[in-house]
Amino acid sequence: MRHLIDLDAMPMNELDELLHFAGRIMDKPEYYFDSCHGRLMATLFYEPSTRTQMSFQAAMLKLGGRVIGFDNPSNTSVSKGESLKDTIRVVSNYTDIITVRHPLEGSAKASAMFSRVPVINAGDGGHLHPTQTLTDLFTLQKTKGTLKGMTIGFCGDLRNGRTVHSLIKALIKYKTNRFVLISTENLMLPSYIQRAIERAGCEYTCCNNLAEALPELDVLYMTRIQKERFASPEEYEAQKGVYVLNREKLKNAKYGLKVLHPLPRVDEIALDVDDDPAAVYFDQTEYGMYVRMALILNMLDGSRKFIDPQRESNSKKGCTNPRCITISEAYLPHLLSRADGKIVCEFCDHEQQ
Repeated sequence: MRHLIDLDAMPMNELDELLHFAGRIMDKPEYYFDSCHGRLMATLFYEPSTRTQMSFQAAMLKLGGRVIGFDNPSNTSVSKGESLKDTIRVVSNYTDIITVRHPLEGSAKASAMFSRVPVINAGDGGHLHPTQTLTDLFTLQKTKGTLKGMTIGFCGDLRNGRTVHSLIKALIKYKTNRFVLISTENLMLPSYIQRAIERAGCEYTCCNNLAEALPELDVLYMTRIQKERFASPEEYEAQKGVYVLNREKLKNAKYGLKVLHPLPRVDEIALDVDDDPAAVYFDQTEYGMYVRMALILNMLDGSRKFIDPQRESNSKKGCTNPRCITISEAYLPHLLSRADGKIVCEFCDHEQQ
């Protein structure tokens, strides 16, 4: 695996092997303490992060490697107008692997075009977050004992929730899973993810009532209503606090329910849920470190010094998604492709109007 931009590119057998490898590392972490001696990771975080950034840093340090990078682009040449391309070209000369978090969708794919080392997508806008998905899958494997035959509820901001998008795209590979999509009409799952569920042959239903859905769920994936993804404070306030999970609602939950959350939370999970056996969202953060250790070792095992061949634009028009990386980084080619009869941008998966 040269880059990890979207888990779609990872075959099922490799995904299962990676999760198994993470389990081995978790069981015997001391066996791997010096595995990345002399290796260097760059963490390029263009937007705030606590868990993802520290999880990657902890993973690399526990493997015996070192970390450089930034978590505030205003303190770097980005504030002077440096392009993403130039930043990646320079940083990939210094390091062995790069993790990128960026507020614009498709930024990880764009980064991979110009890097001489493996690039890991640590979250690109409201698009995808594949390493959180690996964390979620590993958590489910450890706490539920399976990744198949479950009814999984996703609740909250399903429109902008990149963790939701990535996890659904992974779980539909296990054909016997069923999904319950709990959101307001304004925060519904994007159409391209719904089409992916249908294409995989998995069942799903949409509803707007968390309490009514709980009795049928094996897993509940709660998400934050993301203030930073809304166009105005008024839009955010209209959706804030719509869904709150508390101990009282859990009384009607199915036995064995597990509650996951990518964190940070605001008010969508009450504090009285934290000590309930269903709550595994703090354990989730530890599982994430081990699965990232496995991913780093896997990706550093290959060759380096590569830059993906540049493709010519296949459209004269740019992407119609204002949050797409191609809008601000004008040198990127306009790449469109057909998916399920729709024309979509290859960077952000946005359906073109």
